[in-house]
Amino acid sequence: MRPLTPLSAPVDPIRALERISWLLERRRESTYRVEAFRRAGQAAAGLDPSELHARAVAGTLTAIKGIGKTTAAVIAEAADGELPGYLARLQGEDPPLAPDGAEGLVEAVVGDLHAHTDWSDGGAPIDEMAAAAEASGHDWLAITDHSPRLTVANGLSPERLAAQIEAIDNWNTGHSSNFRLFRGIEIDILDDGTLDQTDEMISRLDVVTASVHSNLRMAHDAMTDRLIAAVSDPRVHVLGHCTGRRVLSGRGHRPPSTFDAEAVFAACAAHDTIVEINSRPERVDPPDELIEIADDAGCLFAIDSDAHAPGQLDFKILGARRAVDHGIDPDRIVTTWSSDRLSEWLAR
Repeated sequence: MRPLTPLSAPVDPIRALERISWLLERRRESTYRVEAFRRAGQAAAGLDPSELHARAVAGTLTAIKGIGKTTAAVIAEAADGELPGYLARLQGEDPPLAPDGAEGLVEAVVGDLHAHTDWSDGGAPIDEMAAAAEASGHDWLAITDHSPRLTVANGLSPERLAAQIEAIDNWNTGHSSNFRLFRGIEIDILDDGTLDQTDEMISRLDVVTASVHSNLRMAHDAMTDRLIAAVSDPRVHVLGHCTGRRVLSGRGHRPPSTFDAEAVFAACAAHDTIVEINSRPERVDPPDELIEIADDAGCLFAIDSDAHAPGQLDFKILGARRAVDHGIDPDRIVTTWSSDRLSEWLAR
């Protein structure tokens, strides 16, 4: 990963709006504010460039649905060959996440095995997530939207997953650089440890990240059996946010699930199932003591963002800091691997 290269004048108005939305997401600004810039970008993209410029000059941009006063100013300044002031201010601020001693590992992380799009509960389309990842120095990204049972997150039915696979394949075919998207899923681990998608659709995926999203307070032994069954499934590649905890205070707080971590991570090591270091600030999952157990068991790790928007791909900086703190060998972190090496490993 690398910091986003700041944009400079002249800049395309649509690109300026897109970059502002990414920077706001990285700062965890309100969804309403982020979506205002994303909607304006979509509205501007729907206009012929000559009309967009003419409206910018005439001051009539706000007559277009989706473009407000602030976003109109961004478009007008960019159309006039200037760097929009709103963008300049955001680019001039210190990034909210700093490597703090993990600079080497942050730079070495070139992929992400857990990212969402607007096909489920993410905020951006596939192509925008890919563009943000590539701009941030990624070589590859796995698209892992939710599975059917998670209806609250607009989980993908087999039919919708088939359509998404086709969209990812088309993106890869039409993209000229070496950056690659992997066909993936964040699949629900059901109560008995089975997986929430059809066998046929699972067989068409490159990457399966498996996570628990329901019945998180299941009894200790039952949760142990549930997780061991999932990570022992040869079709599962990654165990996502293993405790399901949320470390926020107040109503957002959720205690971790309890299970026999030594037994679960021994099963991960035995079956080459990757243990995710989930980098979302509200998750910080696994807890430190569980990372130590997984490390001692000889597990592979993935530093993942669990990004639901382009600007959240930077969350992996937090995961990298934790991995450095625990002294994990970077070669055991699969998100430092090239796409070719990962592909060979997945096909083993």
